[in-house]
Amino acid sequence: MAGSQASRARVARRIAAAAAYGGGGLGLLGVGLAGVLLTESRMAVRAIGVLEGDPPRADGVYGEGFADPSDRRRPLVLAFLGDSTGAGLGVQRAQETPGALLASGLASVAERRVRLVNVAKSGARSSDLARQLEAALPHRPDVAVVMIGANDVTRHAPAARSVRELGEAVGALVSTGCHVVVGTCPDLGTIKPVRPPLRWVARRLSRQLAAAQTIAVVEAGGRTVSLGSLLGPEFATRPELFAADRYHPSAQGYATASMALLPSLCAALGLWPQESPEAGGAVEPQAVLPVAVAAAAAAGRSGTEVTAAGPANGTWRWATLKQRFRLALPHGEDAEPAGAGAAVLEGGGGPRAITSANSHPEADDAGATKR
Repeated sequence: MAGSQASRARVARRIAAAAAYGGGGLGLLGVGLAGVLLTESRMAVRAIGVLEGDPPRADGVYGEGFADPSDRRRPLVLAFLGDSTGAGLGVQRAQETPGALLASGLASVAERRVRLVNVAKSGARSSDLARQLEAALPHRPDVAVVMIGANDVTRHAPAARSVRELGEAVGALVSTGCHVVVGTCPDLGTIKPVRPPLRWVARRLSRQLAAAQTIAVVEAGGRTVSLGSLLGPEFATRPELFAADRYHPSAQGYATASMALLPSLCAALGLWPQESPEAGGAVEPQAVLPVAVAAAAAAGRSGTEVTAAGPANGTWRWATLKQRFRLALPHGEDAEPAGAGAAVLEGGGGPRAITSANSHPEADDAGATKR
């Protein structure tokens, strides 16, 4: 395990370095191996279903019930950028999308209204982030969530170029005063239609890209959360966490991913309570490591946050690796569908709710996904 992590750290450093110095052609997969796997890739594509239509639109204002009526401040603006997982493809209702879940959760913690602006698009790759920025920046977002990477892997985009494009997008957001949380490339090796040896390669490529993304994001002033859990081991044994195409998450799947992201989203704005044994809570496990080592560790550990831990030190930059709290989903008939109430994050004191029982007057379920 240690050897694998060290190898992943070296690859991540190499990709990030190539991205920083303009090397756009550095990939993750050798030409010979790519040829061997081409047939299996085509078979997997045929096995994965197709979700027709667009994700339900969830843009609007959330948290009217949490805000102080006398609070005249403008709502916090939460921008969502990325691919189909950022857009919420695979669910029927607006309140089941990750953008709506996180806007509601942020509103409950901040006790303030939150306006969601979602510009994520199905099929998007890192190269599409520049166009999405043009749509998001006029809204002056206070915080942004980016979920990107899966299509870069499946469409064989050069890793160094993808990492550079993500880093540039994060840098552009940070330069406006926006806080940025990036959900890194999920583990594509757990998708059921993907069989060995393609499954093993998909896992390796996903984790290597996720680690390289983390280095670029931290260097640009953002923070990352490993979304290996989005398509990780827990999902491999819980088919209900996938949508009808067996590729995109279901409503429960998006709720789980949102629970992993919410603490980091709140922490970026200084809203997450500090845990301590004296306060009756549990201390979130953390470590300070060279950024490449932290990135490699996070890529294989779902729900892990990586943030900068000080200024550059020669050729090294240090990062804090923190394991945030996550909630195991209920099983069986007691499982409550997302959007029906509030899903509470356990493991310590402080406000920890993701709830969708809030107003979003601009949301429109008419464009709900058709399966």
